[in-house]
Amino acid sequence: MPGPLDGYRIVDLTSNVAGPLGTMILGDQGAEVIKVEPLDGGDPTRGSAQERGGFSTSFLNNNRSKRSIAIDLKAAAGRRALLRLCAGADVFVQNFRPGVVERLGLDEAAVRAVAPKIVYVSVSGFGEVGPYARKPVYDPIIQAYSGLATVQAGADDVRPRMLRTILPDKLTAITASQAITAALLARERTGEGQHVRLSMLEALLAFLWPSDMGDQTFVGDEPATQEKASATDLVYEVSDGWITVAVQTNAQWVALTEALDRPEWLDDPRFKTPALRQENVEARLFLTQEALRDGSSQHWLDRLTEAGVPCAPILTRNQVIRAPQVEALGAVVEIDHPTAGKLRQMRNAARFSGTPAEIRRPAPALGEHTREILAEIGYTADEIDGLRADGVIG
Repeated sequence: MPGPLDGYRIVDLTSNVAGPLGTMILGDQGAEVIKVEPLDGGDPTRGSAQERGGFSTSFLNNNRSKRSIAIDLKAAAGRRALLRLCAGADVFVQNFRPGVVERLGLDEAAVRAVAPKIVYVSVSGFGEVGPYARKPVYDPIIQAYSGLATVQAGADDVRPRMLRTILPDKLTAITASQAITAALLARERTGEGQHVRLSMLEALLAFLWPSDMGDQTFVGDEPATQEKASATDLVYEVSDGWITVAVQTNAQWVALTEALDRPEWLDDPRFKTPALRQENVEARLFLTQEALRDGSSQHWLDRLTEAGVPCAPILTRNQVIRAPQVEALGAVVEIDHPTAGKLRQMRNAARFSGTPAEIRRPAPALGEHTREILAEIGYTADEIDGLRADGVIG
């Protein structure tokens, strides 16, 4: 059954994660995504670690639901082929460093000359202007510059900490997929395409602001240094592992004292109000940990759940793929790849009742669909053979 974006064609020149994951989301949702790759190895993630059958897990998990065409864009014939492909496309996405598409002759003006209504998308690290615009960027660079590393540390005078996941890359991908869909919806109303510009820095700052930039919200009232957050996170050791417990409301606080059989906490002047409980967070979390230490995870999860206290087990990656709630949602699926074998992947997160998002095809080999795609846009077999003989396509 067609997905919600069925009928839209996306020409995808992105590599690594932020761009490819964004277009993969759209591919799962039904868009036709054509991944344009260089001849000399293709997307760099093809060569990353954890490989089987010539495919890395990074490439497999960011490039399914796409076809691949390999073109030398430095060759005039290669650029002509790409522009011919763009002429029938709805979206053009690139994440080259600012200035590269201009040197290649594939800037917005060049693409719009053959596709006037196309949505042209530029994804970058720091944006197109400013002192950092042309710097090389990877995920840790944005974690550092955005303030995320100090948010993770909990205070300005504590050693900064990087997240052990590439959150800026993946968040930029999700933001890009939403922005592309919004631009296509706007085109349906206005008949006009537009240029969507997005940087990893902007995506991450927008992500941080709702919850982590409260002290910077009131102009003129910014603190000289960030107030210390709790040094204790919401990870509690129990007799057979780890659980988390998160209490927000007064009702949940009362329920927690009952579940842990600690009624005296309700009379403790340090914990009378939410503000006092936050002010005395270290003492509160320490007492909670001591109360939980001797029981098993199942004992406490059952008791806390019955009392209405938000809680969950802390799962390893091996556990989460088999967790009952994950299985109930059908969130993790298995697919067959022609050379990499059986794969386990997370399906598209959004569930559509009438136009399902699903894995349309496994990640392609480099240039796997070059001949097929060129034939679709009018190249003859002899012309395709000539391009291959000249080293323009792979």
